[in-house]
Amino acid sequence: TPPTNINKSMDDIVALCRRRGFIFQSSEIYGGINGFWDYGPLGVLLKKNLKDAWWRDIVTCPPDGPDGQPLDMVGLDTTIIMNPKVWVASGHVQGFNDPMVDCRETKSRYRADQLYVYKPQQAEQNALMFAFLEGEPEPAVKNMKKALGKQADPANYFIEPLLKVPAYEYAYVVGPHASKPGTLTEPRMFNLMFETYIGAVRDEESKAYLRPETAQGIFANFRNVVDTSRVKVPFGIAQIGKAFRNEVTPRNFTFRSREFEQMEIEFFIHPDTAREWYQYWRDARYNWWKSIGLAGSNLQLREHEKDELAHYAKEGAGTSDVEYRFPFTSPGFGELEGVAHRTDFDLRQHAEHSGLGDKLKYFDQERNERYFPHVIEPSAGADRGTLALICEAYTPDESRPSKVFLRFHPRIAPIKAAVYPLVNKDGMPEVAHKLYRQLRGKYTVEYDAKQSIGKRYARMDEAGTPYCFTIDGQTLQDQTVTARDRDTQQQQRIAIDQVEAFLAQHIGG
Repeated sequence: TPPTNINKSMDDIVALCRRRGFIFQSSEIYGGINGFWDYGPLGVLLKKNLKDAWWRDIVTCPPDGPDGQPLDMVGLDTTIIMNPKVWVASGHVQGFNDPMVDCRETKSRYRADQLYVYKPQQAEQNALMFAFLEGEPEPAVKNMKKALGKQADPANYFIEPLLKVPAYEYAYVVGPHASKPGTLTEPRMFNLMFETYIGAVRDEESKAYLRPETAQGIFANFRNVVDTSRVKVPFGIAQIGKAFRNEVTPRNFTFRSREFEQMEIEFFIHPDTAREWYQYWRDARYNWWKSIGLAGSNLQLREHEKDELAHYAKEGAGTSDVEYRFPFTSPGFGELEGVAHRTDFDLRQHAEHSGLGDKLKYFDQERNERYFPHVIEPSAGADRGTLALICEAYTPDESRPSKVFLRFHPRIAPIKAAVYPLVNKDGMPEVAHKLYRQLRGKYTVEYDAKQSIGKRYARMDEAGTPYCFTIDGQTLQDQTVTARDRDTQQQQRIAIDQVEAFLAQHIGG
């Protein structure tokens, strides 16, 4: 049974990502910049393999729909900066806000909906309360013991969202990293979109925004796609691209960052078929994550409650999240992908604001009907997906307590195989290099002749490489090599001319 993430240390995982070149802090040599991350040599391969698998399974070779026929799916790549009227139409300019709280003492800024307080069980006048970020109660407990003595016990408090604390009680709240009470401001709304300016003059006329989602680029191009390709409802438009949100409190490594990448589908359907297609995509997306290595108790599918629904989904067939149990959310879960029935909200908004009106409607020849299609939107985070794959793969080696290995699904492993000469002499390097050059034409393969074979195996285990092939003295006699499996550490001998076929069978062409 794959382990849950309850006992995995996020600090250890972050350290491995830094040490092995998966993920670095952006601008690290200048002290970094909060909410931005760079992918190193192994990380960029892992993330690319995830995106490539998604694109192949969604666009190049789409799955069969509920009727058993392959889905009609096309791709799109839209710009990060669009006409600002797009964001007026979508509601982002007016309504894309989070409540924000500042701490006057520490100059820290927090999202109010992510702050909680320890409030005394026995209501006392002027009693201190201790605030903390969701999932991070330690600073509040520390503040509690500092203010009230070591005998202070969190069990004597109940936890309440800060947004439920009346304004007059803020004077008694100690901020998450503050030393005295009363330093938190009352919540105020804060728009999450990054602003920029187009052209030489910086004024309201030239103001634009970095897109906070990739979906609107698809809706704005709906008519272009219908007019220039042979798609018919039901059909989908898929896009992978960067999005930007000026998060008040970026945290939990790459889980909540200010620059991130989305993998989104807008699937256009007849309104009468919404429930069938919503259930199809909800189940299909959950099963897809299982197919690439998240098939265990750390993955769940959760239907939204009515009070969680976005404004565009209130009248829809449903909204659900594919959720993953990250070490920092454990024993709870964090969102990996959302599947929502967006109704026809977006197309109607763009029809109205662009002045195109009914021209944005779709004409259905089979039904002899003109209508705004409804949309099912599966929207996944490529960065959260990459992080989930790393967390799931992170496996302490029970036989070697100081070692870990990454148990990536072979399809998404950054390096598929390594080729080694047992020793760097006696003709072994020449044979190993020939095999390496043969394999690298089809797979990402590493050649390594340095240090002991045990240390080379350990390096590849930490990189998540599924198979290692070693050329030794016996290879020169009978043309066989040692094939080592990462997960079992078992070894077998196979013919050197069968190595490529072995990889094709175990990894895929």
